[in-house]
Amino acid sequence: MNAMKAIRRSSARPASKVRAPWSLALLGALLGLGLALLVWAPARWLAWGVAKASQGQVQWLNPRGTVWQGSAQLLLSGGPGSRQPQALPGRLHWTLSPAGSGLRLGWRADCCMTQAASVQAALGWNTLHLQASDHQSSWPAALLSGLGAPWNTLQAEGQLNLRTEALQLHWAQGRLQMQGLVELGLQEMSSRLSPVKPMGSYRIALTGTPEGTPTPGLALSTLQGPLQLSGQGQWVGQRLRFTGEASAAEGHEAAFDNLLNILGRRQGARSLLTLG
Repeated sequence: MNAMKAIRRSSARPASKVRAPWSLALLGALLGLGLALLVWAPARWLAWGVAKASQGQVQWLNPRGTVWQGSAQLLLSGGPGSRQPQALPGRLHWTLSPAGSGLRLGWRADCCMTQAASVQAALGWNTLHLQASDHQSSWPAALLSGLGAPWNTLQAEGQLNLRTEALQLHWAQGRLQMQGLVELGLQEMSSRLSPVKPMGSYRIALTGTPEGTPTPGLALSTLQGPLQLSGQGQWVGQRLRFTGEASAAEGHEAAFDNLLNILGRRQGARSLLTLG
């Protein structure tokens, strides 16, 4: 009996020694596979995430490369069933890399940017801080038609000049603080709803304060043109509150009558603009 027990014990020991290397090899293979997936994650995964987060309104078509460095064609759409999606000429290129306690995202569009822009995200306990690089870019206004109503009705044409300066956004416990400036210039704008081309040039500015403000101010002004737009507002929490007006310069009232009826609530010769 003792001899039989000794034989069993001696035969069991080599089996455990054989199994141990195989389990370590499997663990190493799984770790290697996970690292490879992380490093070489295909760009289409990121494209899928963008489409999902935007509910199909922003799509990256024909993605190439990886999540960390790739390119795609930008398409704006009104969502599922949209009849007039608009694609950006050329491709959008991006890089994504770890930076401190967060990530740094850089991007450049072939058609519209002479140099790359970037934003750095820092994650904390119940906080998020975004810091954007100063940059300027110019985009075709026709791209907005892909977003659906009311842009597909207006069929805007012209140039959108985007500028950011010292822009920082900080969220703590769901509350926003904004520093810096986001400015959008609408140059030589026209619409199929008006025979006057161009209607004018305009400026929209979202402004924070040097120390940060929870209620950044929004201002709309006319730079030139027969269609006069103006207004003031604030971004409060997750809502934009804005009041303004649109009117036609003397001698152009009839030409802008249809457009003024669509822009807002008519009050005599003016159209009142209200959001929030």
